[in-house]
Amino acid sequence: MESMEWKKDYEEFEKVTRQFYAGEVPVPKYKGFSGGFGSYAQRGGKSSMLRLRLPGGRVDSEKLKFVSEAIEKYKIDKIHFTTCQTIQLHNLDADAVCELAAAALDCGIVTRGGGGDFPRNVMVSPLSGVEKDEYFDVSPYADAAADYLMGFIKTVKLPRKLKVCFSNSPANKPHATFRDLGFAARADGRFDVFSAGGLGNNPKMGVMVAEAVDGSKILYYIKAMVNMFVTYGNYENRAKARTRYMQDVLGDKYTETYSEILKKVMEEESLDIHAEQDEITKKPDGSAPDSPRVIPQKQDGLYAVAYHPIGGCPEPSKIQELYNAISSMEQTELRLTPEEGAYIINCTGNEAKKILELTNDGARNLFESSVACIGASICQVGVRDSQKLLETLVDAAREWNFKDGVLPQIHISGCPSSCGTHQIGRIGFRGGVKKADGAMQPAFVLTVNGEDIQGTERFGKQVGTILERDIPAFLKALGNEISASGMDFDKWYASHAERFDEIAAPFAE
Repeated sequence: MESMEWKKDYEEFEKVTRQFYAGEVPVPKYKGFSGGFGSYAQRGGKSSMLRLRLPGGRVDSEKLKFVSEAIEKYKIDKIHFTTCQTIQLHNLDADAVCELAAAALDCGIVTRGGGGDFPRNVMVSPLSGVEKDEYFDVSPYADAAADYLMGFIKTVKLPRKLKVCFSNSPANKPHATFRDLGFAARADGRFDVFSAGGLGNNPKMGVMVAEAVDGSKILYYIKAMVNMFVTYGNYENRAKARTRYMQDVLGDKYTETYSEILKKVMEEESLDIHAEQDEITKKPDGSAPDSPRVIPQKQDGLYAVAYHPIGGCPEPSKIQELYNAISSMEQTELRLTPEEGAYIINCTGNEAKKILELTNDGARNLFESSVACIGASICQVGVRDSQKLLETLVDAAREWNFKDGVLPQIHISGCPSSCGTHQIGRIGFRGGVKKADGAMQPAFVLTVNGEDIQGTERFGKQVGTILERDIPAFLKALGNEISASGMDFDKWYASHAERFDEIAAPFAE
C-alpha cells in the first residue's frame, strides 16, 4: 500500500491528539488510539514519542534526511534506536508529533500500525544482502511481507500485535525462531517457518510449522498466520492475547491446525511473489580500513561500519552528521540492528574511514554495546529506568577497565515486556522491586545464559533479584573473578555456571 494512501488517517490522529493535549481525552483512551499511529504519550502525559517504522531497519539517504531535518526544525533532543529496528523520536509536543507523523509519509515512512494491535515493523538480519556468510539475501522477501501486512491494518482486527521477521543465517539476529512468525533462511535458498513464539511474560520458542518453503510462497504463510490469530487468539484477556498463548490453547495440534488453515489459503488465494534482489553496483576505491568496527562485505572492496550509540540513543546531532556524510555516498545507507545499533553499509574504504571517525562516540567494547529499553522515565508502563542503569554501569566499567569480553553484552528491560530482550541476554536484568531497609526499593531480576543463535536458542535462567544500587558491585565482583581466570565471559561461564550463582548470591538474597 502506497504511503500517500494513509494521509486521510492522520487527520483523525491530529484531531484526537489535540483533544488529548487539551485535557479532553484521558491517557488510557488516548493510548489505545494513538498507538495505531506509532505514537504514545510519554510518562506524565506532557509530551509524545513517535515511532518510525522502517522495514528491515533500512534507512536510506532520503529517510535519514527526513529525520535530520526533523531534528533541526523541532529541536528534538532524544532519539532511540529500538530492538525492533525502528527509530523513536522523543519529547515531542502536540504540534511536532502531529506534523511529523503526516510529513513522514512524503519520504515513504508510515507510522501507522507502529504500535497497538497491528502488524508491526518487519524485522530482518541487518546485514542481509552484504554479509559474507549469509545463506541468501532475505530483504526482498521482507519488503514484500511488509507491504502485504500493511493491508491488514484497516481490514482485520487482531487480538494483539503481530511481529514478523526474516533471518539470513543461524546467527538469528531478528529472532526468527521465536517471533510471532519467523522465516529462517536455509542453505538451499529456502525458508523454515516458525510460528507463535515470543519474549515477555510466558515466553515461548516458536513452533516449526513448515520446512523448505520457497520464497515465492511467503505471503500464504503470513495470511495463514493472520487467520490463525483471528480464529484462536484471545480477544477477552489482553494478558493472554499474544500468539504464543495459542500454543497453550491448541497444544500438540498447533502445527496441524496451522497447516489446515494454510491449505485453505492456498486453495482460495493467489499470493505468489517474485522478489528481485537489489543490485549493488558501487565500485571500490582500493583502500582497506583497519578497525574492529569495519566488516568487509561480500561485495569485494566494500565495507559496513558498525556503530552502537550507548543505550541505542545517539546524540541527535550525530544523525545530522551522518546524513551530511552519506548523502554524497553512492548506495550507502543505515541498517538498524535488533540490538539498538546500526551499520552504515556499502562504503568504500575511504568512506568507511570517514564514517569511523564520525561514529567514534559509540560503544568502545562488547559491554558498552549492551541493550536497554527506553525505560520508565519515558515509558508509561515501565517499572525501572533501564537507560539510567546502563549509563551508570558503562561509567563504572570504564573505571574498572576490564579486558574486552570479560563482561558480556547485557540486556536490560524496564518491565516484564522484554523490550530490552533481557530473556536472551548472556546476562539480563528485568525491572522490579525488592524489600530492603523496611521498604520496597528499586531492583532488577537477574537472568543468565540466554542465547538466540539458531539451534541453541534458550531463555536465560532466573537467578534472583538485586537492588539497583548493588548491580555495579555485583558486576565488578564478577568481572574481577573472570579477569583473574584469563578467560572471557562465555568461556568462563561454560565451566563456572555454579560459581556465577555463588557470586550473585550475596546480592540476590
